[in-house]
Amino acid sequence: MPAENSIQPYVFTLEQLEAQRVRAAKLYLEFLRVPSLSAGWYVLEAGAADPQNPHNEDEVYVVLRGKGKIRVGSQVTPVQPGSVVFVQAQVEHKFFDIQERLEILVIFGPAET
Repeated sequence: MPAENSIQPYVFTLEQLEAQRVRAAKLYLEFLRVPSLSAGWYVLEAGAADPQNPHNEDEVYVVLRGKGKIRVGSQVTPVQPGSVVFVQAQVEHKFFDIQERLEILVIFGPAET
């Protein structure tokens, strides 16, 4: 993790993140945390249930692989590679009807608490 005053760039590969997530046996792996934001790698298998609850921070999801749907509040939207979804803090949201394994980059602002 970078030091708070560090300006050195950090580079991650999806392969490294996936290997760390699998070793940790978690659906979500936080891989970056600074005061202004945090980032994670989130994977939901086809047919899985999304266990998350609303967060205290704004959130952006970038779908890199897979296919399914997301409900944000009462709005339902299909997601696929290239989908970018913004979820405001404290808003109910869940991925569902996951047809193909979803691999998602997640960004919280400020860092998730």
